[in-house]
Amino acid sequence: MSAPAAAHEAPFRRSPWSRVALAALVAYVVYASMQMEISVERVATGMHNAARFFGRMFPPNFERWELLLKGLFESLEIAVLASALGIALALPIGLLAARNLMPPWATWPARAFIVACRSFHPVIVAIVFVKAVGFGALAGILALVVASIGFIGKLFTEAVEEISDKQVEAVRATGAPFGSILAFGVFPQVFSRFIGFATYQLDSNLRNSTMVGIVGAGGIGGTLFSAFQRFDYDFVCAILIAIISLIMLGEIAATGVRRVFLDGATLRDLFRRGARTARERRLEDD
Repeated sequence: MSAPAAAHEAPFRRSPWSRVALAALVAYVVYASMQMEISVERVATGMHNAARFFGRMFPPNFERWELLLKGLFESLEIAVLASALGIALALPIGLLAARNLMPPWATWPARAFIVACRSFHPVIVAIVFVKAVGFGALAGILALVVASIGFIGKLFTEAVEEISDKQVEAVRATGAPFGSILAFGVFPQVFSRFIGFATYQLDSNLRNSTMVGIVGAGGIGGTLFSAFQRFDYDFVCAILIAIISLIMLGEIAATGVRRVFLDGATLRDLFRRGARTARERRLEDD
């Protein structure tokens, strides 16, 4: 094939089945919109109501900052505790679910448990734990532990199943016990991905810890729900700004953790603008 012909060739092959699928998707979107009673008039009315609602939210009211900080700190505590406990439990469960390390009689129950943990939204799980242990932060912690096991367990299992078998076989050939095989053959290959999973789960739990309070599982969500019920929209705006600030701080902290564990950065490197990490210096030297 000549170069000009190759340049004008379509990047994707056209197929009648793709057109049929696109037409079916468009038809279903129209059908679903009709079933959900979505109309231009309803959207216009919603935009008008939204304009009035946002007008009542500004300027934000930070006069009850003590109540705001109390809810934020409780959400932070819920997220950190749930992440630590959930990740600690997800590690052995994820290993049991890895089919390249464990026999089927161990992988299937572990996989079923991970699927069960991922089947429900954290708010639904929080409702169950509120009924079981009562209102408060304990219900929120337990709900987010379940969510952490479902997320970290699945991703950690997939990461373990994608490792190279050569390193594992080399360690096993030395007669090392199973613990040493994990320590020297498995964990070094998945460590960087696991750090990414863990930091993302902490970020996710920070967001979810602000939601579970709506159903009575502690955190800033309960304060937010009460403000909505009182039509105290300027305080609602202050709470939303505080939640956004908390999530941004969590993202900054997660970035720092990744630089420390993956790039070999020191605490001094984190606070020095433009500082090069140990890993970056080694790459430049090479």
